[in-house]
Amino acid sequence: MTEDSPIRVAVIGSGPAGFYAAGHLLKRSAGSVEVDMLERLPTPWGLVRSGVAPDHPKIKSVSRVYEKTAEHPRFRFFGNICFGEDVSREDLLAHYHAIVYATGSAIDRPLGIPGEELPGSHAATDFVGWYNGHPDQTDLEVDLLSAERALVIGNGNVALDLARMLVLAPEELASTDTADHALEVLARSRVREVVVAGRRGPAQAAFTNPELRELGELSDADVIVDPVELERGLTVPDRSLEDNTIARNNVGILRQYSQRAPAGKPRRIVMRFLLSPTALIAGEAGRVSAVELARNELVPDEAGTLRARATSERERIDVGLVFRAIGYRGLPLPGIPFDERRGVIPNDGGRVTDPTTGAARPGEYVVGWIKRGPTGVIGTNKRDAQQTVDAIVADLAARGNGTGPTLVPEHPDAASIERVLRARKPDLVPYEGWLEIDRHERSHGERQGRPRVKLTRIDEMLHIAAAESPDPEE
Repeated sequence: MTEDSPIRVAVIGSGPAGFYAAGHLLKRSAGSVEVDMLERLPTPWGLVRSGVAPDHPKIKSVSRVYEKTAEHPRFRFFGNICFGEDVSREDLLAHYHAIVYATGSAIDRPLGIPGEELPGSHAATDFVGWYNGHPDQTDLEVDLLSAERALVIGNGNVALDLARMLVLAPEELASTDTADHALEVLARSRVREVVVAGRRGPAQAAFTNPELRELGELSDADVIVDPVELERGLTVPDRSLEDNTIARNNVGILRQYSQRAPAGKPRRIVMRFLLSPTALIAGEAGRVSAVELARNELVPDEAGTLRARATSERERIDVGLVFRAIGYRGLPLPGIPFDERRGVIPNDGGRVTDPTTGAARPGEYVVGWIKRGPTGVIGTNKRDAQQTVDAIVADLAARGNGTGPTLVPEHPDAASIERVLRARKPDLVPYEGWLEIDRHERSHGERQGRPRVKLTRIDEMLHIAAAESPDPEE
């Protein structure tokens, strides 16, 4: 690895995991590694842009760390490039010493119950993308104008995000970067109650403490917790959580809510536990009008961990909207091994492995949710990426001393892959093009007292990006 013949790495995906991997690679070298990042959208940052709730701007500010990586002289960004369509695995292996897949978990886990596909039933991924202005969900129809009660299925932070967005006051949303099309609908929403239901008990909920505590600070919504149901969910002690401070704090926060008298706010969030949906029921209009739920009990498995088991008790709740937030899974990539059960790329410490032999595939690596599954927070990806980068560096060192597999090409040309990409996708978006999009969104946001007004259409983004994206060959 020298400045004359650097190691070249391609990163597929521009979310936190991809940027942490790129940052680690560039820091580990002194002019000897170059990183190209390929992204399906014209815009970078992944879930920081399209997944973090708009009323959490401090979390979004982590993008400043990624901006420093993007400005590195040995880093290039190629947006509007779809892996598997515009460029193949074989193309990249011919131009890079290593490929890092950082494509995340793009779809939700289904409930697998009757009625799940009824109008009015939505995946959390779709609703989150809709209010965050993701181009894939811009045209989603969410009927907030007739439904008065919504059910959010899940007991994690995504479920809390959805519930909070459904009850925020219009003035609380007006200063955020919520997509304009969603702002308009949310401001006129008739939803007055949001039920958040989890299949296990309050001690097993996956909320983080700040997010759960934040519900009690909403200006337009009371938080309702039935003290009897809460204590019922705590009757069986979960020994695996004895040292879990977050779980203990969650229980304490929920107890505070259960003892708090409603303040008479116009909306409310109702926290429910030990409930699993068994069917979504259609009304006369063919839309979701109710949900049937089974009451669960907690029973220990062989390891002593408490699991939810359905009883014969059933409950029916009238609802006009249902949002499932029970987890995400990755999508398979063309030519790349995939574990269908877990929804991840099989790997050993970040090295992509052959599912048949278990052997590592030379030059191919993985980071983030597509590596480990949808667990942890944004910062978790930093440590995760470091593990993968350590594997890359170790493999390159082994190759250098002759003990590792020989990879091709020996001397990849940085200009050649750009020529290939521009020939196949003339409207690719380099980092300078993204900066034009960024400036456009921020300038429009400044006029309205908002962080930005997001472009939500690919063609709009490409039009703005083209103003400062000349072909280097011209």
